[in-house]
Amino acid sequence: MRFLTGGESHGPALAVIIDGLPAGLAISGEDIDRDLARRQSGYGRGERMRIESDRARILSGVRLGFTTGAPITVLIENRDHENWSETMAVEAPRGERPPPETEPRPGHGDLAGMLKTGSGDARDVLERASARETASRAAAGAVAKLLLGEVGITVASRVIRIGSVSAEPGESLSPDMFDGVEQDPVRCADPEASRLMTAEIDRASEEGDSLGGVFEVAAFGVVPGLGSPAQYDLRLDGRLCGALASIPGIKGVEVGAGFSLAAMRGSSAHDEIFHGSSGLYRGTNRAGGLEAGMTNGEPLVLRAAMKPIPSLARPLATVNLDTLEPTRAFKERADVCAVPAAAVVGEAVVALVLADAVTEKFGGDSMEELQHNLAGYLERISGLWERGG
Repeated sequence: MRFLTGGESHGPALAVIIDGLPAGLAISGEDIDRDLARRQSGYGRGERMRIESDRARILSGVRLGFTTGAPITVLIENRDHENWSETMAVEAPRGERPPPETEPRPGHGDLAGMLKTGSGDARDVLERASARETASRAAAGAVAKLLLGEVGITVASRVIRIGSVSAEPGESLSPDMFDGVEQDPVRCADPEASRLMTAEIDRASEEGDSLGGVFEVAAFGVVPGLGSPAQYDLRLDGRLCGALASIPGIKGVEVGAGFSLAAMRGSSAHDEIFHGSSGLYRGTNRAGGLEAGMTNGEPLVLRAAMKPIPSLARPLATVNLDTLEPTRAFKERADVCAVPAAAVVGEAVVALVLADAVTEKFGGDSMEELQHNLAGYLERISGLWERGG
């Protein structure tokens, strides 16, 4: 299964093509709209989210409520485009061109992209580098989660840090630990930490600054054996970490206990194996459900660190690329904190990688075939492993 996105931040629309989904999966635009709305929510979002009201329009690959096996095309219109129609016009202007953005923002792709392409206008780069593109991935991820739900896998996320405020994530996870996240303004499961996080966002906003943080994504009901150690590009940990790192602003990714494992001895780092009435199980899950590039049957646990938004109300020092004189970076409308939204996107990309791994292992021509093959696999390993929550 694969997907491809297109569109610019202030262009007419965003689009995503999802290829490789089995036929027979029930789907509607409302299924996608729910995750699009979740991506737009969260304390600290900017004015743009009050303008947009993202809705999915399915153009292909679905007939009478079910996937056909053909590529699915989804369109998400940008309501804000009407305010940018001249700046983002496809045809060459009859008069003067819109003024170029020549004062690149530190922390954004403006300068590197201008040097890469030879463009004298950061607008040519930033429109595609913008996190607005992640609406397309949220849409694709919503479809992937529908497939995963049909095979007993659920994906959830929560925020565990914003700025200097952290919520204790705990060593082991269960689905009920994500209860209340959707109703919380920063998608944090700890009410007291959430209160302190919103206060931190308010202070940053008052000072014209921005905040980053850390979010956690977990998948439950994942069977052992997804992924492969045979080649580097088949290892599921690499695919998942790469998917999370591809989200704009993400600067660090860890699986399970992650970086803290480096300080442990092997005798305390690894998850010991036991056998009980339900079969084999682990006493801990420091590996985060992944060993040797494969799922091991424990819940999948990943975390991603997001840097602060680079567009600031009080811009940082830069250089005007026309004059090479020192100046301040241009100001683009932006969020103060987008960590809660990034967590929803994290869910989406993890779901996309898992859906790909599921169809890879169990076949992807039809849902009936996939579920038949999965049932056979679970029967074969039933004496050794029993699916939990």
